[in-house]
Amino acid sequence: MSRPQRLIELLAALQARPRTTAEELAEELGVSTRTVLRDVRALVDAGIPVFTERGKYGGISLLPGDQADLSKLTTGEADLLRAVGLDLERARQLGGEAAARSALRKLTSRRRPPPARDELPLALTDVIAIDNRPWFGDAAPLPDVAGLVRDVRTGRRLRIAYRRSGTASAREFVVDPYGLVQRGGRWYLVADRDGEPRLFALTRLQRWSVLDEGRRLRPGADLAGTARELGEALESRERVMVTARVDAASLDIARRILGARLRAAGDREEDGRVEITVAYDGVDAVRQLLQFGEHIEVVAPEAARRLVQRLAAGIARTHTG
Repeated sequence: MSRPQRLIELLAALQARPRTTAEELAEELGVSTRTVLRDVRALVDAGIPVFTERGKYGGISLLPGDQADLSKLTTGEADLLRAVGLDLERARQLGGEAAARSALRKLTSRRRPPPARDELPLALTDVIAIDNRPWFGDAAPLPDVAGLVRDVRTGRRLRIAYRRSGTASAREFVVDPYGLVQRGGRWYLVADRDGEPRLFALTRLQRWSVLDEGRRLRPGADLAGTARELGEALESRERVMVTARVDAASLDIARRILGARLRAAGDREEDGRVEITVAYDGVDAVRQLLQFGEHIEVVAPEAARRLVQRLAAGIARTHTG
């Protein structure tokens, strides 16, 4: 693989996953880690927002919000970059300077013009710090997301080994994949299983293999529509709306812990509390709120309030004496 081709493949790999390492990229591209780091530097010098971080939880990633998107390129622009990489002089020699500049503008586009060099006295690493460790525990490991993307792009069926939530072992079955979606910071495989759409969390996808058969999707279905359909179905399961009053000082941590389940938060009241609304798929899930201890009061529905009373009484008995 030539260096120009490798730069495009490197950019595609970075676009496909939120974070990776030089070692993983080197294995994927068939080069040394030193070569990968040189190529990353070439992307940075071209204005593509690649960020590297050292340490156990470090890695290489594209900055969100300003992410280079290869899908913006025309076929001609993509072919030219594969031939010349980021070398505008070589593109000029081949008569493709205008197309190369257009491609680079698309890959480094911003909502406003970039500042001049002399207006950037600080390095990117001076103003950005990325800590990929999750709150309250370690993140579950992801499989090779870029490798899965490549296999899905073959348009064939997959045999996957998948462990459902709450189970100890994985089961194997055949799926018809639409593609991958990232939602809430988590990656999912969107696929039909026995003609029904499903979301498969990649953290529980243990392995997969590509079959010789072409995928058999539902007529008229695509990735975007199916992902939206599954997301709406999941959210519609949250039929219990719990009203609670939480200390205003605990509201930020409540947002972090409850995430999308926190549907509304009112203004601070005279007693220093804020009324919040939390969505659950059943009353029993209100147990999650016990971690706020005395800093929260469940107000409604009455079934949720009674459950908290019983649970709190049980905790008090356990800790008496």
